[in-house]
Amino acid sequence: MKFAYKFSNLLGTVYRQGNLNFCKDGNSVISPVGNRISIFDFKNNRSETLPVATTKNITCVGLSPDGNLAILVDEDGAALLVSLVTREVLHHFHFHKPVHCVCFSPDGRKFVVTKDNMALMYHAPGKRREFNAFVLDKSYYGPYDETTCIDWTDDSKCFVVGSKDMSTWVFGAERWENLVYYSLGGHKDVIVGCFFEAYSLDLYTVSQDGALCVWECDTGLEELLPRPSKKAVQVDEEEVDGEFQGSADRKKPENSKCVRYKRRGKYFFNKEGDFNNLTAAAFHKKTHLLVTGFTSGIFHLHELPEFNLIHSLSISDQRILSVSISDIGDLIAFGCAGLGQLLVWEWQSESYVLKQQGHFNNLVSLVYSPDGQYIVTGGDDGKVKVWNTNSGFCFVTFTEHTSSVTEVAFASSGFVIVSASLDGTVRAFDLHRYRNFRTFTSPRPTQFSCLALDSSGEIVSSGSQDSFEVFVWSMQTGRLLEVLAGHEGPISSLCFNPVQSILASTSWDKTVKLWDMCDSWKTKETLQLTSDVLVATYRADGKELAVATLDGEITFWDPQNAVQTGSISGKHDLQMGRNEMEKITAKQAAKGKSFTTLCYSADGLSILAGGQSKFVCIYNIKEQVLMKKFEISLNLSLDAMEEYLDRRTMTELGSLAVVDEAEGEAPLRLPGMRKGEMSSRHFKPEIRVSCLRFSPTGRSWAATSTEGLLIYSLDSAMVFDPFDLDIDVTPSSVRQQLSLHSYMTAIVLAFRLNERKLTLEVLEAVPHNEISVVCNSLPGVYVEKLMHFVATALENSRHLQFFLTWAECLLSFHGQNLKTRSGSILPVIQSLQRSIQMHFEDLSKLCDWNQYNIKYALALSKQRGIKRLASESINEDDGSEGLESVRDQSFEEADIDM
Repeated sequence: MKFAYKFSNLLGTVYRQGNLNFCKDGNSVISPVGNRISIFDFKNNRSETLPVATTKNITCVGLSPDGNLAILVDEDGAALLVSLVTREVLHHFHFHKPVHCVCFSPDGRKFVVTKDNMALMYHAPGKRREFNAFVLDKSYYGPYDETTCIDWTDDSKCFVVGSKDMSTWVFGAERWENLVYYSLGGHKDVIVGCFFEAYSLDLYTVSQDGALCVWECDTGLEELLPRPSKKAVQVDEEEVDGEFQGSADRKKPENSKCVRYKRRGKYFFNKEGDFNNLTAAAFHKKTHLLVTGFTSGIFHLHELPEFNLIHSLSISDQRILSVSISDIGDLIAFGCAGLGQLLVWEWQSESYVLKQQGHFNNLVSLVYSPDGQYIVTGGDDGKVKVWNTNSGFCFVTFTEHTSSVTEVAFASSGFVIVSASLDGTVRAFDLHRYRNFRTFTSPRPTQFSCLALDSSGEIVSSGSQDSFEVFVWSMQTGRLLEVLAGHEGPISSLCFNPVQSILASTSWDKTVKLWDMCDSWKTKETLQLTSDVLVATYRADGKELAVATLDGEITFWDPQNAVQTGSISGKHDLQMGRNEMEKITAKQAAKGKSFTTLCYSADGLSILAGGQSKFVCIYNIKEQVLMKKFEISLNLSLDAMEEYLDRRTMTELGSLAVVDEAEGEAPLRLPGMRKGEMSSRHFKPEIRVSCLRFSPTGRSWAATSTEGLLIYSLDSAMVFDPFDLDIDVTPSSVRQQLSLHSYMTAIVLAFRLNERKLTLEVLEAVPHNEISVVCNSLPGVYVEKLMHFVATALENSRHLQFFLTWAECLLSFHGQNLKTRSGSILPVIQSLQRSIQMHFEDLSKLCDWNQYNIKYALALSKQRGIKRLASESINEDDGSEGLESVRDQSFEEADIDM
C-alpha cells in the first residue's frame, strides 16, 4: 500500500487572528487560520486550506488588486509571497520585526508595510522572474509610536498611515512639490483606521475610543505638482551677465502652495457613555459606507460624511478583531478571534451569507459517518459539530452539553450521533430533525470519559472516570440495562467488536476486559498487560485487537483465544519537542510519553498511532515496522515544537518564558480604571494529537490536534504505481487499441500503466452501448481496480449517467465474486455510495427548485390569462354577458383544478 497521503483541508477552526480579505470576484473570503490561510467560497459552498504554511501564526495578509498574489506575514515578521492561482510559494522574505499591516497600491505597482514607527514602501513583484521580489523603494518616518493602519488614494499618488501615538500621517508615494508629509492630530487614543475619500485627499480617521474625525483637504489629487529631478534642475540653470543664477533663484510655480487639511467635523460612537472600545473599521469609498466593530461584538454601519446610522447589530459576545468589505460593497466579513467566528453579512438584505464558528477550545474526539460524507467532532468547549467533508463547512452544532465532550460516535444508520461528556450525561442527537432525542444518565453523578456503540446501534455504553464502572443503556428506551463493575482504575476507552456483541474495556489497572453482551454481561476474558492501558481498538473484521499502554508499547491480541500476536515499541518514534517551561531535555521527556489514540486503516493492514507529539506514525502490522511519519504541524507559535531551546531566549536567570515580566512593563492598572483586562493571559498551547480516524472509503484520514481538524487525502494522481508492466505497454499502444475498437484490451493496458488521465481517456472513449460487453469480458483482477476508478471519477465528473452505467454493469456481472472479497472491496463500495449520495442530494435540490419555479410560472400565466379574457370581454359591447361568461369559465377552470 502506498501512503501518498497529502494535506487536504483544515476544519474545526475558521478564524484565529489577522485581517480578512475578499477575493476579487467577491464570492470568497480569505481567512488566516493559525499559520495557514483558508479560502471560503460561499457561492459554490466550498472551503479550501492552501498547502502553504508560515513559521508562526499569521498576523496580516496583503492581497494584490488583481487577486493573484498574497503576502502572508507571521508574528516574527517572516513573509511568504504566495500565488493564489497555482497555490505555490514564490518568495521568502523577513522583515525582522513584527508587521502590523500590508497594503498594495490600487495600481498594483507598490505595497506599503508598517512596522515599528515607520512605513516601508516596496516595489510589487512583477510578472517576470526576479531574484528578489521585495525591493525597497522608500522608508517613511514620522510617528513616535508603532504604526497601525494604511490606506491609499485611488490613483496611488499618496498613502496615509495611522499610529498608536494618536497621530495620522499623509505621505506622498512620489516626490511632490507641495506634499512631502502632513501630520494630523485630534484624537485621544490609538488610530484604528484611516481612509481616503474616492479620488480625493479628504480623510476619515477612527480611533479606539470611538471618535471619528472628518478632514477636508484644500488640494485635489490633480493639483499635486511633481518635484523636478536633479537633472532637470541642472538643465534649467543659466549664466546671466557673467554671473551664475542657480535653482534657488528660480520662480516657483503659481499653484505651488502646500497642502492644507482642516477638520470639518468630529463624531462619537459611544454617545451613551458606555465604555466600548472600537477594535476594527473598514470603509467602502464608492458607497461611502463605514463599518466599525467593537469589543462587545456589536458593529455599526454609517454613511459618511453625514454620519447617518444605517444599521447596528450584535453578532457575538466577543470582540470583533477584523472587518472587511467586498469590492462591490454588498458584503461585509467579520472575524472574532475569541470564539473563532467568521461571518459574512449582506447589509442590504440584512441576512447572513456565511456563518461559521469552529471549536474555540481543544478538539478531543472525532468520528466519520458510515458513508464517509460527514465528520463529527467534540471539543473541550462542550460543543458537538457536524462537518461536511465535501464542502468543509459545519452545518449543525449541538450545544446541550455543559462540560467537555470526551468522545463522539456514529450509529450504523448514519443519522444518529452519540456523545459522552464530563457533565455526567451521554446524549443522542438526530440528524433528521437536529435535536437531542435521548439523554442517558447514571444513578449517581459521574464523569464519562469514553463511549462505544455496538454494530446495530441499539446498545450504548460509556465508561466512568471516577467510579471505575461501565454503564450500558438501550437506545430505543433510554433505560439503563446494566452496570459493569470489575475494573480497579479509571476506564480509559471502550470499543465494540464489529462482528460479535463483545465489548472491550480498558483501564488504568493494566487490564483489558472482554464483556459478552449476549451472555448475562459476563466477563469473557481478561487480558493482563505490563502497564496502564490507554486505548484499544478492533480491526474491521473483529479478529484482532490493538492496545496502547503507558510504556509506549502497542500490542496486538487475538480476542477469540486471548493470545498476544505481536507488539510494536513506539517510544523512539514519538520524537516530541521540549516545552519552554520544562527543565529536562526532549529526549528524556519522550521516555515517559506514549500513544493515546489508535486507528486501523481501511484495509486492516496498517495502524495509525498518535499522542502528545507533532507526529502521526503509521505501522505495518504484519512486519511490525514504521512505514511513515506525518508531521502534523510546523507552527512554532505552539509549544513543544522544537527539540532544543533557542539560546537567544536564554538569560542568566533562565529562559525568558520562565522569567516574569518587569513590573514597569506589566499591564497594571490603577483601581477604578476601565481600561485593560486583568484576567487576560498569553499562553502557548502545546501541540498534541488527541484522536485519529480513517475514512470508511479508505481515501482519507483525519486527526484532531491543537491546530484543528486536519484532513489527509490520498492523491493517487501524483503517484506512478504501474501494475504488471512490460516493455510493450505504452500510451501509444493503448491509443492504438482504441483506434482498433478493442476496448477491453485498451482498458487492461491503461490499468497496467496506472496513469489516471490515460485511464479516463480510455473509459470515455468506450461507446455507451458497449459498456455491458466490456464489463462482462473484463478479467476479475481488474474489476476491483475499475470499480475504484469509477468511484473516484464520479465525484467530480459531469457524466453521471455514463459512470453510473459502468458501476451498474460491474456490480451486475461481478457481484458474486465481489461479495466473496467483501472485506477488501468494502471501502470501494462505500466510496461509490458516497459519490452517488452527493450527486443525488445536489440533483434533488435542483429538481425541487425547478419544480417550484414551473408551478409558480404556470400559476402566473393562468392568472394573467384570466385577467386578459376579463379585460377583452369588458371592452366588448355586451360587456355584462362577456364578463359573466368569463366568470363562469374561470369557475369551471377552478373546479377542474380542484
